Amino acid sequence: MKKLEHAIESQQFDKDTLDYLFRLASEIKDDRTKYQLPGKILATLFYEPSTRTRLSFESAMLQLGGQVISTENAKEFSSNTKGESLEDTIKVVSGYADIVAIRHFEIGAAKRAASISSIPIVNAGDGAGQHPTQALLDLYTIQDHFEDLNGLTVAMVGDLKYGRTTRSLCYLLGRFFKVNIIFVAPPICAMADDIKAYLDSNSIPWKEMDFEHAVELADCIYMTRVQKERFLHMENYSKAADKYRIDLDTLHLLKDNAIVLHPLPREQEISPEVDHDPRMIYFEQAQNGVWVRMALIKMLLDG
Repeated sequence: MKKLEHAIESQQFDKDTLDYLFRLASEIKDDRTKYQLPGKILATLFYEPSTRTRLSFESAMLQLGGQVISTENAKEFSSNTKGESLEDTIKVVSGYADIVAIRHFEIGAAKRAASISSIPIVNAGDGAGQHPTQALLDLYTIQDHFEDLNGLTVAMVGDLKYGRTTRSLCYLLGRFFKVNIIFVAPPICAMADDIKAYLDSNSIPWKEMDFEHAVELADCIYMTRVQKERFLHMENYSKAADKYRIDLDTLHLLKDNAIVLHPLPREQEISPEVDHDPRMIYFEQAQNGVWVRMALIKMLLDG
């Protein structure tokens, strides 16, 4: 298995690395004290607002016995406001920490950071590009509920154009499993052609479908919110928002053994009144993010 130097995009992971990462995550879940990184420092450098992802990374490092230095909104409250380049910031922060988790508003920013960094860089989301650690925890969660992913039907619903989580998950599913993928999105938020071409190149069947039909067919439903912050014109956002919703009226459409995921935060697309249903596993999914990120940090720093 090739040693990980950075975690920048989903397609960099091979099957051996994924299997090892998930085994390590499960071992950590069973006994979080078994693997420790005392004295190591994680820097969370976030140029976009975040709650779950940033706290998940920080919790992961603290539970590994390490320490954290952090800036929550570096776009407004850092040397970025003084005109400092991302490259210069990374060179400086590399001297303060052992590993950096970066979220940035520009696609490709994490790759730029990794190209000049002397320490591991983890992409915690780059604009509408990718969010590989989210895809890793998503896949970990799906595998925890299905013995065999081959033949599984996965419906991705909502903002597929700007949703970096669905893009990253498509890369993982399309490379390693013979799944069927359904895209459900308003035309203005349709999945980009590069992902469709990627799935085609890996002989992964995909369809675009209406919501109710997709919910009836899917074994795994991946709901996402329409990302208002990505729209330049609010009239376009209005065309896309609040089109799809899982609530008490739609529960009967789901298969008995289906699961519903969401990268969170949610808005109107999943009603809180269905949280009690055992098929709604998005909070379990969020918790899995800590174990997977603990395992990833351990791999990046210890091999």
